[in-house]
Amino acid sequence: MVYPRVSLYALMLAAAGIPLYIHLPRFASVNLGLGLGAIGTILLLIRLVDLVQDPLIGWAIDRWPRAQVAFAVAAALGLAVGFPALFTLQSGPDVMVQLIAVLILLFSAYSLGMILLYGRSATLASDRTPDALMTLAAYREGGMLAGVIVAAIAPTVFVSMGAASQGYPAFGVFLGAIALITALVTLPIWRRPVVAGDRLSLAALGDAGGLRLLLLALVNSLPVAITSTLFLFFVEDRLGLVGRAGPLLILFFFSAGLSVPLWTRLSQHLGPRTTLLIGMPLAILGFVGAAFLSAGNLFGFAVICVISGAALGADLVILPAMFSVALTRAGLRASQAFGIWSFAGKLGLALAAFSVLPVLQSYGFEPGSANDAAALGVLNICYAVIPCILKLGAIGLVLALPTEERRS
Repeated sequence: MVYPRVSLYALMLAAAGIPLYIHLPRFASVNLGLGLGAIGTILLLIRLVDLVQDPLIGWAIDRWPRAQVAFAVAAALGLAVGFPALFTLQSGPDVMVQLIAVLILLFSAYSLGMILLYGRSATLASDRTPDALMTLAAYREGGMLAGVIVAAIAPTVFVSMGAASQGYPAFGVFLGAIALITALVTLPIWRRPVVAGDRLSLAALGDAGGLRLLLLALVNSLPVAITSTLFLFFVEDRLGLVGRAGPLLILFFFSAGLSVPLWTRLSQHLGPRTTLLIGMPLAILGFVGAAFLSAGNLFGFAVICVISGAALGADLVILPAMFSVALTRAGLRASQAFGIWSFAGKLGLALAAFSVLPVLQSYGFEPGSANDAAALGVLNICYAVIPCILKLGAIGLVLALPTEERRS
């Protein structure tokens, strides 16, 4: 029962990752009256907290291995309080201060849970072999993708059931309830004996190949971070497919989830590096296709969601597993290293929001309004062209990784 509980804990955490960046720009601009530039700036400034906080969280988890249960419950309780607090905020003179405070709570809880979950890979896996760590990664990322799907479509479902304010208040309460249930159900996995390791240092991390994997993770996170931030805008404003964003998100992440077992098996036979070089070009194919879509082309964008979702599945399952394998082989303490890993991933999301949202605002783009051709053209470039260029950079970094021996 360890792996299903790992999936459930990952599902809970997933809502504070990509889905938050999907929903927050629209929620904050429409419900709270904040500009897109201000939202992007807030998300980037909060990363300054993570810059200090995430490595410290990793250090604390390694320093007090017997406190796993307390750490896991604290993360879940933070999400249980933070989600309802966020999505019930009301516009007012101090709404920006309230938003920052709630986001710090949410992202801190998210960091604690993510670093604990990823840093304990060697503890939660059936053994410390690369194949066992890859299997654990498949269950973990499968749970992450399930959580992303649930969190991405939940507001639309609540609206269809008659919920007010675009379904966001009900959405916040729903996510809070999931966090409380998860805290109770997953307690047994945090009572497993911890697999210890040597103290982490930058030199040791570099010798293990961890630093180049961190750089790859950051660069590779930027394309999906940008498309996640702009997904609702692209579907409803650029393509004019109002009301179709929910089903398309389901299709995208469902495709990612279905692809995880395939990428896991390929990685076990061909090696992670080779598998990434198979999956990453699919993302570029999706970006190029999106750039040339005409308004109203639902079928074309659905095909792109399938292709790009499958590409995302490869990224999600293989890269963290590669990092975990590198740490395990080197005998290093993993939690502090995954504290840095967690910061790199969130920095990618924040950089995406900070770079593209103010640009859209400067060209007069307004969500849900009648935007001119220039504003929609910039949206098209930000959503499809820039991620394509960044993905090419990530492929270059993968090519620079050491060549692996093929396994039968």
